[in-house]
Amino acid sequence: MSIVIAEESVIKQVLDAAFTVHKEFGPGLLENVYEKALLIELKNCGLNVKPQQEVPVRYRGEQLGVAYRADLIVEDSLLVELKCVDKLANLHIAQTMTYLKLLNFKRGLLINFNSTLLKNGIKRISI
Repeated sequence: MSIVIAEESVIKQVLDAAFTVHKEFGPGLLENVYEKALLIELKNCGLNVKPQQEVPVRYRGEQLGVAYRADLIVEDSLLVELKCVDKLANLHIAQTMTYLKLLNFKRGLLINFNSTLLKNGIKRISI
């Protein structure tokens, strides 16, 4: 299976939408509030967005029957994982990288909405 690479224009639109949501709410809400608001913003931009997309896990070609859920898949090429934590941890980055591998995506965004300045809560992740 080939690796899917998100366009820079899609990444920019997602980041702009995230800044809009954060400007409206600021930090301190639950993750699902930011997810739903970001979903509205992205759809208003005309982007194809799938919330809570199942990420299947396979081992040696067999489905394990275990699946994770990616917060948002944008344009079938960009993984967007959302957090509302004091500080992003290495575990959050590792989780995002694993999801990218399982989805065969090249790029993802890890966004922590619990940051006073959102720019400090954004990690671009590529594999």
